[in-house]
Amino acid sequence: MYDIIVVGAGPAGGSAALFAAKSGKKTLIIDNDKSITKRAWMENHYGVKEISGPDLVEVGKQQAAKFGAEIITDTVVNIVKSDSGVTVETENQKYEGTHVILATGMLVDVAEKSGIKTVPGTEPRVKSIIEVDAQGKTNVDGVWAAGTVAGVSMHTIITAGDGAKVAINIISKLNGERYVDHDILK
Repeated sequence: MYDIIVVGAGPAGGSAALFAAKSGKKTLIIDNDKSITKRAWMENHYGVKEISGPDLVEVGKQQAAKFGAEIITDTVVNIVKSDSGVTVETENQKYEGTHVILATGMLVDVAEKSGIKTVPGTEPRVKSIIEVDAQGKTNVDGVWAAGTVAGVSMHTIITAGDGAKVAINIISKLNGERYVDHDILK
């Protein structure tokens, strides 16, 4: 049983997984390796002079893995609420988690199939998004959403921040107190 399963390893999912793993939560990233970020070139991502989308995604995966996140390449086909949490079904296996973060970019098909409420999108070319509250919660207990699929701007710096926000909210819920992660220069 994972504490947090993240679906998608783009900036939102990678950032969420980084915070989750660094906080000591058992974290799994399931990614189909088709992030739209992999087609991007960024010169507007704060703290980075310039970076390709593939490099940004890869660095994010490496950061999360450094703190113990497991990463698998597979395609999620369904999400089912269970008594103990949430079951994420992929084309090849099933994974149990206490919480799931959907960070699926522009794709809501699995959410809709799983009974997770969607609404019209607000960004250009984003037809539908997952309806979330201010914390990132969906209408299904234990299922959260972050990034473009949760209605924030498609800019990588914003989706990454949203992924971190949602992860911090989940970590705080699991810990029973507000989670803060600040490293100090050595």
